[in-house]
Amino acid sequence: MQFKRILIAVDNSAFSLRAAKAGFSLAHQLGSEVGLVFVIDKSREIVSGDLGITFEQSATALLRQAEETIDQLIRMYDGVSSIFRFTPEGFPKTEIISIAKEWEADLIVMGTHGRSGLSHILLGSVAESVVKHAGIPVMVVPNK
Repeated sequence: MQFKRILIAVDNSAFSLRAAKAGFSLAHQLGSEVGLVFVIDKSREIVSGDLGITFEQSATALLRQAEETIDQLIRMYDGVSSIFRFTPEGFPKTEIISIAKEWEADLIVMGTHGRSGLSHILLGSVAESVVKHAGIPVMVVPNK
């Protein structure tokens, strides 16, 4: 199988930095295009009347964070033929798969937080869900 389009799912964690490094390394070796997807996670939006934070302000701050993270990764690991940027709003489990299908990715690369036990039960695993539902190969980069 040839991986012409590699979608790298990132956030602002150290786990996704490791995944980005692995994804860009693979793309360099194969001459692949890279897509970077940073999902603006709706469950993390902060709206507080007490603090004077509106929905729009929270959404703008999260988008800025996503764009800055993608810019930083491009500066760190550039050198591939072309890079595409995706910053959809929604839930990472579904948006990563949706972007992969729309962009016609051949491979998804993502990190894992390595949660286990109760935190895994309560928070679930984005990586696990993507592996189960993507329909294309998924490379999961462990946190250790």
